[in-house]
Amino acid sequence: MVADLLSPTRTVAPEGWNRWLVPPTALAVHLAIGQVYAWSVFKSPLEDALGLSGTLSALPFQLGIVMLGLSAALGGTVVERRGPRWAMAVATTCFSLGFLISSLGVALGQYWLVVLGYGFVGGIGLGIGYISPVSTLIKWFPDRPGMATGIAIMGFGGGALIASPWSSQMLESFGSDSSGIALTFLVHGVVYAVFMSLGVVLVRTPPPGWNPGPARQAASRPMITTANVTARNAVRTPQFWLLWVVLCCNVTAGIGILEKASPMITGFFAGSSTPVAAGAAAGFVALLSLTNMAGRFVWSSTSDLVGRKNVYRLYLGGGVLLYLGILLVGSVGVPVFVLCAMLILSFYGGGFATAPAYLKDLFGTAQVGAIHGRLLTAWSAAGVLGPLIVNAVADAREAAGASGPDLYTTSLVIMIGLLVVGFAANELVRPVNAKFHEPEER
Repeated sequence: MVADLLSPTRTVAPEGWNRWLVPPTALAVHLAIGQVYAWSVFKSPLEDALGLSGTLSALPFQLGIVMLGLSAALGGTVVERRGPRWAMAVATTCFSLGFLISSLGVALGQYWLVVLGYGFVGGIGLGIGYISPVSTLIKWFPDRPGMATGIAIMGFGGGALIASPWSSQMLESFGSDSSGIALTFLVHGVVYAVFMSLGVVLVRTPPPGWNPGPARQAASRPMITTANVTARNAVRTPQFWLLWVVLCCNVTAGIGILEKASPMITGFFAGSSTPVAAGAAAGFVALLSLTNMAGRFVWSSTSDLVGRKNVYRLYLGGGVLLYLGILLVGSVGVPVFVLCAMLILSFYGGGFATAPAYLKDLFGTAQVGAIHGRLLTAWSAAGVLGPLIVNAVADAREAAGASGPDLYTTSLVIMIGLLVVGFAANELVRPVNAKFHEPEER
């Protein structure tokens, strides 16, 4: 019975279905799994309750991001074959079960269960949940793929804006000891299961032969190729690996700031005439989250008008100029630093949201979800690379006696170099060779 309800045939929309009912189903999943960006709320309580180091308390988050990339890459083809309802159901089960296992682990004082639950099991839910709504939206909005994917992935960026204050309030109400953390995890697991289930029930795929109508199609930008390429063939093309480099460089440049935002801005202006207090640094982090979220919708929607390649020129070339601005004049005043960082984070978010539409332009819609899943391994690599560069360089410079902006000068130069590499890779993207195209009848 359950298998029948989750089958692709039961997900096909009837004639006359309003496609604007589909984005809310994607948001139901992405707003939930976006909670991963609020993991820092639990770090200090877990360290105090279970006697953990900062490195250990970060392990569930790190494993979750790694599993996001791996599960998206390995499960992308299955997601395309089984359909979005099955994929969303798997994502809901894994993500919610991860919280329940973590709750049990904290209650029993067994931290390995938290790592297993939130990091491994929940991480699988992150990866499957991330890609499953995206390919469905692209099929419903072939005329506006950037806008469609921007809506969903904006939800992922904004999930922490809901989860962070909600989690903090629960820890305040239930207590930040083991029993309070366990109860908070339990409530998360139950509430997110209900919320994500709305997406499972309501999601629909377009009926065979559906299109958005002549007027909308005429307004759309043509694909670089009108053919379809399978996920297996896509990874054999230079275009896929060029986009992998583009995404990895763009994400590395953004996540390096995002992960160390608060200590970076306080350290940058320490000893200056305008030092930044802890409260102002927290406000800076909130601003970065908002621009990260807004950039996912604004820039990806813009790509429908100007083209994917052009908007990545903005992300990468503009990022170079903004990092140069921080490097050369960022220490002049806090507003310059904040403005440059906000724009960099908007490009970071926009890069995530525009990637599926870029893939659709190059490889068609048939297996775009599976191809997107494989591309997300670039995120896993960048998630390790970005924080490693910024933290390792800052620690080394501090050990050498540096302070203030000097702690980050080398990191900024490295980020500029990475963005230049990404810009060059984007310039090399060309239409996919016809030998990789699937025959029309398939």
